[in-house]
Amino acid sequence: MKKNVFSSVDLPAHLDDRSRFALWQDIHVAEIWSVEYAISGNRPFEAAIEATAVGPVVLGQMAGTIQHASRKERNIADDGRDGYLLLVNNGGTLLTGAQVGRDYSVGKGEAALVSASEALEMSGSDWNIWANVVVPRETLEKAFANIDDRLALTIGAGNEALDMLKRYCSFLGSGPALVSPELVTHATETIVDLIGLATGAKGEPAELAGLRGLRAARLQAILDKIRDNFADPAISAQRVAQQLRLSPRYVHDLLQETGTSFAERVLELRLQRAHRMLADRRNDRMRISEIALLSGFSDISYFNRCFRRRFGSTPSNAR
Repeated sequence: MKKNVFSSVDLPAHLDDRSRFALWQDIHVAEIWSVEYAISGNRPFEAAIEATAVGPVVLGQMAGTIQHASRKERNIADDGRDGYLLLVNNGGTLLTGAQVGRDYSVGKGEAALVSASEALEMSGSDWNIWANVVVPRETLEKAFANIDDRLALTIGAGNEALDMLKRYCSFLGSGPALVSPELVTHATETIVDLIGLATGAKGEPAELAGLRGLRAARLQAILDKIRDNFADPAISAQRVAQQLRLSPRYVHDLLQETGTSFAERVLELRLQRAHRMLADRRNDRMRISEIALLSGFSDISYFNRCFRRRFGSTPSNAR
């Protein structure tokens, strides 16, 4: 995909450090968004922004001697931007800040969701590298009703969904621009879905939070059964309902309240297992068809289609 690059190396060479930074910040405010920056006093000024658009989503990265970023009420009023940003620390420094009354601390490989429509502070060291996955407010709020509850909460480097999101964004950024509207929609939905899983806005904790008492307990039991038996080709809502002494209709209705059907859950778990097995070098000698069968797929052609649709690449490319 085409990357837009905004770098300090492109500024007039005759300017001194202070003038180069002032010009860089003026261009940033005019063309990107309104943020007040401060730079390290221990190193010459350097800053580079790369941005790749995937439909309404923007995959960006900042690297350089930017030591502090601040977005105040006046900045929000200046540009009116109101999207969400998943801040991912790609450097070895510690990024700290505050938003909506919460202090956050994001170490190497960690992340935090922040909002462009709320006052924001972020501080780093003399040299920092971070990525931003920028999503329009209406897109994320439509997918997750209580997304603002997840603002400024640290997402650990070991978070599986965050790791997959990083790899997926890297994959998108390294390839040619998506042209097909269907593929753009798919890529956007995948990014949003992974942000929901990484932040906890989607998944079992979020689903269970909306239920209480017996219904929550039954949903948990259903989810446990699916998770324990998804690789069994014979799994079905009817069988799970029978095992839990519930009606199939009740199982379907309860899952429908979470926004994800029985079949969608089983398929996602199977695809995730297959993806992990394909990426594990210990399985290099296994045929793709074997991995598909072990993950619960009995139809290899169907597996290939689902895998490509879910991850944007063929199973062989995932190895």
